[in-house]
Amino acid sequence: MQGVLTFRGSPTRSWYGRGPVPLMPEVLWRFPEKDKLCSLSTTQGRTTTWCGIGWTGQPAVWEVDTETWLAVGAYDRGIHILDALTGQPRLKRFATGDIVKGSLTVDPDGFPLIYSGSRDGKLRILAFDRPEELVELWSLSGDDVNPMMWNDDWDGAPLILKDHLITGGENSWLHIVRLNRELDNSGLVSVDPEIVFQAPGWDEELLRALGDNNVSIENSVAISGNTVWFANSGGLVQGWNLEPLGRGETPIRTFRWWMGDDIDATIVVDKDGFLYVAAEYERGTARSREVGQLVKLDPGNPEAPLVWSLHDNQRAPGGIWSTPALHKDVLYATTNSGRLMSVDRDSGQLLWSKQLEGPLWGSPVVVDDILIVGDCGGYLRAFGVQDPRIEPIEIWRIEIGGCIEATPTVWNGRIYIGSREGGLFAIGER
Repeated sequence: MQGVLTFRGSPTRSWYGRGPVPLMPEVLWRFPEKDKLCSLSTTQGRTTTWCGIGWTGQPAVWEVDTETWLAVGAYDRGIHILDALTGQPRLKRFATGDIVKGSLTVDPDGFPLIYSGSRDGKLRILAFDRPEELVELWSLSGDDVNPMMWNDDWDGAPLILKDHLITGGENSWLHIVRLNRELDNSGLVSVDPEIVFQAPGWDEELLRALGDNNVSIENSVAISGNTVWFANSGGLVQGWNLEPLGRGETPIRTFRWWMGDDIDATIVVDKDGFLYVAAEYERGTARSREVGQLVKLDPGNPEAPLVWSLHDNQRAPGGIWSTPALHKDVLYATTNSGRLMSVDRDSGQLLWSKQLEGPLWGSPVVVDDILIVGDCGGYLRAFGVQDPRIEPIEIWRIEIGGCIEATPTVWNGRIYIGSREGGLFAIGER
């Protein structure tokens, strides 16, 4: 299956799409053309209107025969399948019971399936090979575990590996589901899911350190080799060895490290297996002040994995909500205070930073030596980073309005991005 199929494109969450990147961009279409992707949603007892694509909100784009399709969940309580060329719906909107806040995943093995969570408490498997509409084949409820630590939302984009769905939930559990995918005699896809592993994403040591039970998993799991990596809102970074699954046995936790504060950003893994982890600065724990808000970890040295760290704790809330991007020998990260930073991956040295209009919650992407990031002033910006160690010039900016907290998708000369303005936009050259 060709395309950007999940958040940050690959199991290591380090692939950002395929160029070319447009150099003289304009808005080619907006979905919907006139209305807005809005609905009411309640969090912590407060009901407000939510508009747009959301955080992380990265559209999935993939090739279907001679067409290019796009799938996205939105704040209108729906999952949409569009023709990426025209922005017109290919299938009827699938209605969920609440907003869709994270990114969804398209099956990487060619099965016509989409995996998506929602704030309505359901993680769903949807088929897109039926006429005119998405069809729900299965769902998992976030409150089907005990104890449910935070709530039953699903923000993370699942990964599909060897017929297994792997994801974390805001219930703070790691879930592994054997899908048993196949095509029936009529050629339609079917699944027969079986939950093969569920484990708490916390431990008693973490709860004692925090002094509360407010832990959840909001980031998307990453996989490198046989290990699945994730972190939770209590700052606990974990690695679980999946190799025993192949023998019908349970995964084993092989890595544990505490960062001290809320980690919503997804862990990024480089080709050498090092981890890059970004955290917020909200709890203000002594641990978070000690280790910082952006770190490089060496899983090969589990007793002392910290390679380097950077701090962004001058104000609260501070730190990083977005997922950093790897490019050549640097790491790009954006902060809640509005800084775009380039960091040397070996030393942790801050090479340069630019102040944009924050908060910067959208995750930056790099394709063809061009860095693309949205800000809360409603601008999508592109920077030339052929030499990522030198502060870049801005190649272009395009205003779409609203706060851009979603993550852009780059595919074949176009950029697809959503905004709190209420729409999903295709940006390219005519």
